[in-house]
Amino acid sequence: MTTIREASPGDIDAKIRPSGMFQRLHARHRPDLFVAEPSRAGLAERFRGWLRDEAATLLVAESDDGEVVGYTLCRVERREASVLTMEHLAVDPADARSGVGAALVEAVRDVGRRAGCRRLVASVWEFTAAARPFYEAVGLRPMQVRMDQPL
Repeated sequence: MTTIREASPGDIDAKIRPSGMFQRLHARHRPDLFVAEPSRAGLAERFRGWLRDEAATLLVAESDDGEVVGYTLCRVERREASVLTMEHLAVDPADARSGVGAALVEAVRDVGRRAGCRRLVASVWEFTAAARPFYEAVGLRPMQVRMDQPL
């Protein structure tokens, strides 16, 4: 059984491993935007910044043996109609298709409901098209296409 809870500073080292895996994946496809081997100190500082950010909620998925097997970062954006943006969703590949990702998304929805948000928005990189069926299975639908080019 997976437990979803808010992250604490003590979780930082546990989250660095899955974050590093996903950082390398992103860097392989977009080296212009991502560093393949970020420093542990840099990743730890990024997580500490998220924990300090009042608009952000960092959640972890913990296995029965207490191991962090995934995390997500969401942020409330105050506008006319508040929106909850899920900026990161990472699950250890060993725990893929086990319900961890869906449990994290449901916990994100709960954060949004408590904050009075009316919409959940998530971005999916084009190079992670294989993740789209997961997002659609948990109820998200394509909304917008962002395009870019080097300058």
